Amino acid sequence: MKIREINAMRGPNYWSVRRHKLIVMVLDLEEMEERPSNKIPGFGERIRAMFPGMISHRCSKGCEGGFFMRIDEGTWMGHIIEHIALEIQTLADMDTGFGRTRGYGEKGVYNVVFSYIEESVGRYAAKAAVRICEALIEGKDYDMTEDIQEMRELREAERLGPSTGSIVEEAQSRGIPWIRLNKYSLCQLGYGANQKRIQATVTSETSSIGVELACDKEDTKYLLEQAEVEVPRGDIISRERSLEDACRYVGYPLVIKPIDGNHGRGITVDITNYETALEAFRIAKEVSSRVIVEKYITGEDYRLLVINHVFVAAAKRTPAHVIGDGKHPIKELVEEVNKDPRRGYGHEKVLTAITLNDLTKNIIKDAGYNVDSVLDEGEMLILKDTANLSTGGTAEDVTDIVHPANVSMAERISKIIDLDICGIDVMTTDITKPLSETGGAVLEVNAGPGFRMHLAPTTGLPRNVAAPVVDKLFPQKGDTGRIPIVAITGTNGKTTTSRLMAHIAKMKGYRVGYTTSDGVYIQNRMLMQGDCTGPASAEFVLKDPTVNFAVLECARGGLLRAGLGFKKCDIAIVTNVAADHLGLKGIHTIEQLAKVKGVIPETVLPDGYAILNADDDLVYDMRRNLNCNVALFSMDENNPRIQALQRIGGITAVYENGFVTLCKGAWKMRIMKAESIPLTYGGRAQFMIQNVLPATIAAHISGISIEDTKAALETFIPSASSTPGRLNLFEFNDFNILLDYAHNPAGMRALQKFTDTIEATVKVGIIAGIGDRREEDNNEMGSIAADMFDEIIIRQDKNLRGKSESDLINMLDQGIKNKDPQKKTMIIPSEKEAITYAVSNAEKGSLIVLCSDVVPDALELVQELKEKDLRGELSLS
Repeated sequence: MKIREINAMRGPNYWSVRRHKLIVMVLDLEEMEERPSNKIPGFGERIRAMFPGMISHRCSKGCEGGFFMRIDEGTWMGHIIEHIALEIQTLADMDTGFGRTRGYGEKGVYNVVFSYIEESVGRYAAKAAVRICEALIEGKDYDMTEDIQEMRELREAERLGPSTGSIVEEAQSRGIPWIRLNKYSLCQLGYGANQKRIQATVTSETSSIGVELACDKEDTKYLLEQAEVEVPRGDIISRERSLEDACRYVGYPLVIKPIDGNHGRGITVDITNYETALEAFRIAKEVSSRVIVEKYITGEDYRLLVINHVFVAAAKRTPAHVIGDGKHPIKELVEEVNKDPRRGYGHEKVLTAITLNDLTKNIIKDAGYNVDSVLDEGEMLILKDTANLSTGGTAEDVTDIVHPANVSMAERISKIIDLDICGIDVMTTDITKPLSETGGAVLEVNAGPGFRMHLAPTTGLPRNVAAPVVDKLFPQKGDTGRIPIVAITGTNGKTTTSRLMAHIAKMKGYRVGYTTSDGVYIQNRMLMQGDCTGPASAEFVLKDPTVNFAVLECARGGLLRAGLGFKKCDIAIVTNVAADHLGLKGIHTIEQLAKVKGVIPETVLPDGYAILNADDDLVYDMRRNLNCNVALFSMDENNPRIQALQRIGGITAVYENGFVTLCKGAWKMRIMKAESIPLTYGGRAQFMIQNVLPATIAAHISGISIEDTKAALETFIPSASSTPGRLNLFEFNDFNILLDYAHNPAGMRALQKFTDTIEATVKVGIIAGIGDRREEDNNEMGSIAADMFDEIIIRQDKNLRGKSESDLINMLDQGIKNKDPQKKTMIIPSEKEAITYAVSNAEKGSLIVLCSDVVPDALELVQELKEKDLRGELSLS
């Protein structure tokens, strides 16, 4: 078996609009296509023994053990690998269960699709599942231990931490979109100009002064002392020679910690003699140049959490420990504690497993024991020097019993230090009493405090401490941090429609970011060049903090490669669906292509609109899967689909009596005559009128008035700058050149309708075969060209896309000969040479039509020739 490719979906996709995190592996079974599971002796027994948990896989049988029934009946290895990939993720404590395996369109080749929790783990699981399946086929032993541990480690390296993850989940539950901005914990909530940022539990609204103060324990302690907050007596030193005086001043027992430390690094507690203090000082110096020596306050360790200056939670923290039973050595007691199903690797579970590292062994040694020592029954041995959950500690929720005086103190501290999210460490014997009565003290104030102990305490009530964070960032009820998103797809016309929609929104005063097949634009400035119709380009726009209106062209390629770059949009436009790119990425029929395009309208928010082409059966049928409003457009006002929607008061746009007309129900609101819209070339470019119709609906839904829409249509002039490669007409002294991106049969036919309206002494077409199209598509392109042009020059694209130059030329040439064997045809592979030849040999009054795929290069050459023509330097034969 051979893996051809592995793609990770990260948004709505061809396989599922609701399940965004999917691995799609293209798997060639090779000779295993002839060997389903029931033809492999012992396969069923081996997979049952290796994966007894698969008894829960119901599969298509819909009952427990259903998958094993399929194994016995005989199923193909792609299907089995799908189930193995899901099961090994579950064994690595990433329980996920969606999968499907479908034919790729070639014999023995399948799309193996399954869900993942973390992308790197999903990719690993795909490869591991194939290895495991091969071992099962061959009857070889396979130890999954390394795979399971590797997946756990990959998860810990990639996943968001518990604190960041909880805020993201809370935001998602409110419909607030999010984007991860780096491989760590920096995340964006909301889009564009409405975004907020978080990094763990530090927000874009957190005071930088507050963070600096919290990180500087000297300043923190000074400010708290000035405010009459109980803090332990202490001193700050930087040299070893000052240590003895500091110990004498503070008095034993004491604690030594670095002034700039965090997460418990470099801290030593309960120091009772100078020798231990000296060792602790040196440990602290490794973390910070200055060291705090302060009184060790006895009692229990509490964390008080304040968000937006309001107390929200408290937890009592206990360091990792074991309790003796008089029988088992310390190392076995640790093993027993780690058997608690709540403990796991890193942050994967509520509690973290206790590790016997060098620090722990030193603590055990200082207590007079080693790992083989047996503790007396009931004796408690602390194994870590801090109570952090990440080192195996436990937490008990005590929110409801904190004394009001301590609550008030915590809220005061958050304002004194000026932190919107503030963790306050307190040591006291009784949190139900004021610190002033118990002799307790505030030990530390933390910026970016961890939420894990409050979200999932070992005992007590979990607290949704992420909610007040999101409340603070998005205080208005119902605020989702979104910006308007108009998503546009289709086979032809989507780039022009995208540019037109962006122009309309810009004229209204929006700061628009938009993506097209030629680049990404922020406020009309190109910031990325090339085909930018995939998810990365969409995210680029949605991450830009200056953008408050997004127009996103969405093409087939990016959607099949990674899914959409957004989860929901406000408006979706589908211009049409025609045969294009068939035979690629497992999409072989126009119906499958329609399903790909149909993902975009399925992402529209419930109160948003899908704007569909009523003249296209496949597009019109997309309405059946939608959970949003539907608007329709048509070039025929008598289209029965249009009339049916009008009867129930729906929104439509039609071309009638020469007008582009918007309709609400049966009421007509004429925008303007099509011939007065520059983009339509006096109304002759019918397909441009078709592009204008959905844009006018989208403008209306977006709250843009008819007057403003009309003004935008009047000022959107087709040109090399505003619509590059889309019907760009260059008028030379003796002839004209028309440059267009027509790259499929439907596009060529639409272009033909326009060129048929242009008078010319002779029409010369410069065309090229396209490597990622079927042979019949290139044949048809040649046939249409033979019908359109008096003379044809066949050139070649820069990107052959898997086919040879001669093959592509022959495909076009065959299509031309099928239509007109006598058609005058030349072959000039270089686009530059083909254009130069056509211009040099142009007849007076002729029209040269250039169908180009690399638009910038072609435009640059035509513009150079145009400048020469203006200067009278262009010589014709």
